Amino acid sequence: MSLLEVSGLSKTYTTRFGGAKVEALKSVTFSVESGEYVAVMGESGSGKTTLLNLLAALDRPTGGTVLLGGQNLAEIPEERAAAFRRDHLGFVFQDLSLLDTFSLDNILLPLVLQGKSRGEMKSRLVPLADRLGISGLLKKYPYEVSGGQKQRAAVARALITRPQVLFADEPTGALDSGSTEELLRLFGTVNGAGQTIVMVTHSVRAASCAGRVLFLRDGAVAQELTRGTDTETAFYRRIADALTASQTGGGAA
Repeated sequence: MSLLEVSGLSKTYTTRFGGAKVEALKSVTFSVESGEYVAVMGESGSGKTTLLNLLAALDRPTGGTVLLGGQNLAEIPEERAAAFRRDHLGFVFQDLSLLDTFSLDNILLPLVLQGKSRGEMKSRLVPLADRLGISGLLKKYPYEVSGGQKQRAAVARALITRPQVLFADEPTGALDSGSTEELLRLFGTVNGAGQTIVMVTHSVRAASCAGRVLFLRDGAVAQELTRGTDTETAFYRRIADALTASQTGGGAA
């Protein structure tokens, strides 16, 4: 069984005035194996954000199912949804969502909310910080470090709960080229250690680091590319060609 199974997923919104219905997702079906690194691409309005919200149990589908480890996310009671996300999922956002008044507690916050002991927190933090190269930054505040270093702290916070899936929402969108490359190398490292990653991105460069790319168009999966034995450079070209073909009405790359 796949770690994440999406079957016939649809989401329809009703506008506030007039009762018009908008189909944001239309019968989306795919699966993600444990340890996979999957990127989701598409133009604005293609359904990427809606899909991410459903995969992360932030919203409920109109139809279809999302199973994580065999559990139907739509069946999780509303009062338990936040705890489920905290315990099973990790998130890296474009805006980082770090608190300026916290130093290492930015990373430890999910464990604090879980009620873990200080000893348990330290036993998780020390090896993770060493692996991510931020051991020397733990006493610094967000305004004292670079954008790339803040992203490393955000990744550490996402991983410290040992999530089943790490979701990344446009993680390179606000970074310069140097920090982008640093973050992508970091994602490659954590994925190489077995972490499952699902990343929504507009960046061909970011997507080329994944093992598979899903292209959304008008709320449906229009195409899928698998990296296989391609180098990042070769995969980059295939992704770019696929995007160009879709925008010009051509066939699949």
